[in-house]
Amino acid sequence: MAHIVGLTGSLRKASLNKSLLKNAALFLPESYTYTYADLSDLPLYNQDLEENLPEEVKQFAELCKSADGFLISTPEYNGMITGVLKNALDWVSRKNIGAPLATKPVAVMGATPGPGGTVRAQMNLRQLIFALDMDPVNRPELKLSHATMKFDDDGRITDFATLQVLEQLMGKFVDKVERSKE
Repeated sequence: MAHIVGLTGSLRKASLNKSLLKNAALFLPESYTYTYADLSDLPLYNQDLEENLPEEVKQFAELCKSADGFLISTPEYNGMITGVLKNALDWVSRKNIGAPLATKPVAVMGATPGPGGTVRAQMNLRQLIFALDMDPVNRPELKLSHATMKFDDDGRITDFATLQVLEQLMGKFVDKVERSKE
């Protein structure tokens, strides 16, 4: 049994990236549990708060510690990951929190209504993943462009090619999670 945590930098209720995470979680084995981490209540990172961590930060850090792996679906804002996602990852990078992301498997993906497919944001995120010492799935890359045309009204992916890439990505992710538990 493994516990997987999903993160996105989008706060929108109808977020394409939240929908992408839900679809990705469908490819997890039945013995896995999946938790979506709501990042909306995390305060902005402030080193002055490290001595007396806000309760929201403590809860997020505990969730990350409990995870055997992470799914991160990032939108692209001005060519980069969002401030929301960067802020969350900054909080759990701190030494007093215990680096709960280090060496853990992570699958990166992203969806956008535009043509770019979150290419630049994913490159930016991969730099951050390297700094956090996480263990990324490198291939395949899922950079979903024109995403509004590839989901139905219930948030399910309708595009066969996208589903194939997502299935491959999740297969490699699950393999990585299983190897990390040996």
